[in-house]
Parts: sequence; C-alpha cells; structure tokens
Amino acid sequence: MKKSVLAAALLAVSVTMPAGAEVLVGGAAMLPTKNIVENASNSADHTTLVAAVAAAGLVETLQGKGPFTVFAPVNSAFAALPAGTVDALLKPENKKTLTGILTYHVVADRVTSADLKKLIKAGGGEAEIATVAGGKLVASMNGPSNIIIRDATGGVANVTVYDVLQANGVIHSIDKVLLPN
Repeated sequence: MKKSVLAAALLAVSVTMPAGAEVLVGGAAMLPTKNIVENASNSADHTTLVAAVAAAGLVETLQGKGPFTVFAPVNSAFAALPAGTVDALLKPENKKTLTGILTYHVVADRVTSADLKKLIKAGGGEAEIATVAGGKLVASMNGPSNIIIRDATGGVANVTVYDVLQANGVIHSIDKVLLPN
C-alpha cells in the first residue's frame, strides 16, 4: 500500500485511504495524531513552506486546536515564483506581506476533498472558499477527479495530494503559490 500511495502522490492524483492508513508526503508518514506543523515539518516537499510559516510567526497558530484546512504549496511552487521573491518574503521587514500570503492558503474549517466536490457541485461548477486572510479562493474541477484552486490574481493551482488528515485539520498539497489581491 505504501508504494501505491507514494506513486499516486508523485503522479498528482487523488488518493483515498482507509481510516488509519499511512499517507506519505515528501517521503514521510503523515500521522493523523500530529498537528499541521508537525507533519509538514517532516515532509521533504514542504521545507520552504515550513520556513515561511516560521518566519511569519504562524507556527503556534497552526499547532493550535483549529480546525484548519491548509492548501500547502510544495517547494517547486515556491521555486516557480520570480527570482528573489522567497528570499525577500522571508526578511523580517516583509513579515506582514508573508503572513498575508500564507494565511490566504488557510481555511478556518476542516474541508476534505469530498466537501470541496460537494461545494463545487452545489455551486454549479465553482465554490468560493473564505480564507483566514479574508480573501476568497475558487475551487472547481479539472476533469472528473482533479480539483483546482484559483486565486484572486487568476492563478490556478492543482491539488496534487488530497486529504492528508491532521489532528487539527487537513492538508491538501498544491503545485502553485496562491496570491491574494
């Protein structure tokens, strides 16, 4: 089962796991008994996100009770930003901007892929999702099973790994950094 889960994650397809099954993200087991920060810190695919969360001072918040849903950009999503962007955002003087971008990836609720699909269907093909930053994301389908997330600038991220359950919420890995207005 572990190999099929890893292969599915690498192929960016939805993985539905039985309760209690181990999910691998970035080569590490994501345990539903750990919080968002603890699990993300173990993922080799999310080292930039974890560094950004620390620089923004959001570690304690994302270790909190929640529930939270995090659309978690992978390292390659951050690397695709214009040269120097990540380094600039990690500077203390840009903490407010970084916090705004990161909290734009967080929903103050536990939203699974099944929940997203229901919302998309109910919304006639699109669902608006309110973020902790106060902005909106728009979820829709790209094919029969792939959920995509559109940001305020029109950028689109594919959800590549779904439903990584946490003690305080859920993580969905995405392939692009979402940007607020």
